[in-house]
Amino acid sequence: MLATKSHCFIDALLRRPVQRTPVWMMRQAGRYLPEYRALRAKAGSFMNLCTNPELACEVTLQPLRRFSFDAAILFSDILTIPDAMGLGLHFVENEGPKFERPLNTAAEVNSLPVPDPEIELRYVMDAVRLIRRNLNGEVPLIGFSGSPWTLATYMIEGGSSRSFEKIKRWMYSDPRSMHALLEKLADAVALYLNAQIAAGAEAVMIFDTWGGNLSTEDYLMFSLAYARSVRERLSLDPEEGNQIPTIFFTKGGGQWLETMADSGYSALGLDWTTDLGLARSRVGNRVALQGNMDPMVLFAEPAVIREKVRTVLERYGKGSGHVFNLGHGIVPGIDPENVQAMVEAVHEFSPANHR
Repeated sequence: MLATKSHCFIDALLRRPVQRTPVWMMRQAGRYLPEYRALRAKAGSFMNLCTNPELACEVTLQPLRRFSFDAAILFSDILTIPDAMGLGLHFVENEGPKFERPLNTAAEVNSLPVPDPEIELRYVMDAVRLIRRNLNGEVPLIGFSGSPWTLATYMIEGGSSRSFEKIKRWMYSDPRSMHALLEKLADAVALYLNAQIAAGAEAVMIFDTWGGNLSTEDYLMFSLAYARSVRERLSLDPEEGNQIPTIFFTKGGGQWLETMADSGYSALGLDWTTDLGLARSRVGNRVALQGNMDPMVLFAEPAVIREKVRTVLERYGKGSGHVFNLGHGIVPGIDPENVQAMVEAVHEFSPANHR
């Protein structure tokens, strides 16, 4: 039986036949929507939105009321784990996430606790349960986490970075304690994602935002190895027998696709710098692919957006195993009508790839 709208996202990730290419969008619940901005102002802060299950549920559902997306993604942040470890996460306007107590020594790594998802991160699990009830089976829910390497980067740099000087200095001068940190984070991420699955997430995604800033040798050793470790610990066959697909996305990681395809994930996310057709030929039938339109295309006129959507679909070609998405998250300032044009174009053009 071919997939319905409610399940084509899952089926595509598992490379089963679908009637059309599913579509969702990274950061689809966010600042480009006026209703999000209104709720964010009412909540008082981004963290207040994240830590209140009712508000997180509302933000998760907002884009689904506007657009025919084929999946919902939990409204949260990739840095909830280090915050639960006691580093003091907060957000600075126009600067992004900051930690009050970034890591500086191996002793601090040794003293880091591994959070219990149902205690220190209970607000996330409550949000997952509430969202699942409200979705009522209409579309699947995606849970997620930052990768161990990306979490470590923020925890050591204290926020975003351009040079990554602090973490790379640590990595090269004290690789033993860096591996200890990454191993502890892999434990935490696996526990966190398994708890999301138990609470109702129907797919999970790992965002490796900063892996692409490493050399090949260092990427394999410090980023991919720990993403693979997380995947090996995930409980992906719940009692009802539905397989939980997994997505791994390294921004800037297109040069390592073959190795990533052997890491155990169901699908790989691609940014817009990787040719989708070449990526498909490189990974073969080992994994599904997700992506990869440049988010900035959504600033264009609807006619241009439609042609760019057509190009992405043509690059992938015939058959299942593709989830349409942006190559990174949508940015503020984009007109929601342009998102609608993208979704409609996927619906219009993609059935031809599945006949």
